[in-house]
Amino acid sequence: MEETVYARMADRLAIALGLAPDSFAVDVIVIVCIAALATATYYIVRGVLGLVEKMVGRTRTTWDDALLTPSLLRAISQLAPAITVNWLLPRCFHSGDQSFGWLGTATNIYILAVIVLIITTFVGNLYHALAARRRFRPYAIQGVFQMVKLIIVCLGAIYAIALLIGREPWAIFTALGASAAVLMLVFKDTILGLVASVQLSANKMLQKGDWIVCGKHDADGEVVDVSLTTVKVRNWDKSVTTIPPYLLITESFRNYQPMSEGPGRRVCRAVLIDANSVRFCTPQELSALNERGMLADDDGKDAATTVNLGLLRRYLEKWLAQNENVNRDMTLMVRQLEPTSAGLPLQLYFFTATTAWVDYEHIQSDIFDHVYAAVGAFGLRIYQGPAGIDVRMAGTK
Repeated sequence: MEETVYARMADRLAIALGLAPDSFAVDVIVIVCIAALATATYYIVRGVLGLVEKMVGRTRTTWDDALLTPSLLRAISQLAPAITVNWLLPRCFHSGDQSFGWLGTATNIYILAVIVLIITTFVGNLYHALAARRRFRPYAIQGVFQMVKLIIVCLGAIYAIALLIGREPWAIFTALGASAAVLMLVFKDTILGLVASVQLSANKMLQKGDWIVCGKHDADGEVVDVSLTTVKVRNWDKSVTTIPPYLLITESFRNYQPMSEGPGRRVCRAVLIDANSVRFCTPQELSALNERGMLADDDGKDAATTVNLGLLRRYLEKWLAQNENVNRDMTLMVRQLEPTSAGLPLQLYFFTATTAWVDYEHIQSDIFDHVYAAVGAFGLRIYQGPAGIDVRMAGTK
């Protein structure tokens, strides 16, 4: 009944203009009027949403700013003219009219596309809102949100195809179910990426900004992106290595981020001492070391039983404990390792007070500069393989 009333209104408009009720000109005039009303509806809704945007910007909370972004409000405003057209078309055309048929289908597809755009935009805003929160940064959630957006787009595409062919969406779902094996093969990387993203997130194994090393894939640098299908690592030489997330689950990799956020960074490095230079000290040597302050409190009492290597080891421990660049609250020791054919390893094991890479390297270099200089004061020698000049000099003697 309502459709007939509106159709008669269109007929009366045609008679008033002196046109035939079923003429093409009348259809054009009606379509133009509907388009004008849809355009007016868009600007009205856009103005209202503009006020909402200003109100959101004035609030103290940040969640609404992250969720109700201008892109989401623009997408919502695009829905208003489509709803207007969809509501007016059946009231201005007869149900069997061909013009109404293709316009109605096009309008329904447009509404579906806008709804998909609104949902995917909201999902993207929700991801950015969570990623900006410190409590969610340890979780690799980008892949999960990308999978949700992919599912929404796929569902929208299926419904759009159903509208075009005039079938129920469930018939298309049934056909897709019959070809599930093919779909599993096509979307294998996507499915594996989703499972890997969930595992990386649940176990807090990886997040953007971490320093990881994956030697099998030549990755040594900072994680710059964790998506559904790839993990991008910017290596320290500025090259980028791309690794599928599921390979990080099935294979091993090393994450240095906990070390970077810790109280200190470990130094575990040995100096090779020539075993032939290890001997007992003389009273004169002990006296000279004592004058230079290079003896521990209990050293130097008996020269006959005091070994120069032991003096060096205890001196280095004392010196490291007094060094302000060394973290005294963490493990600190100087120890001997098993002798090798290249000499006797004297290992320094300690942690620096900072984890910054450049500072760490400077501290480590300064400490071993002192170690190499101090070895000679105890009558010891650093082991070094003979070079070509050594062989030539030996031959001239």
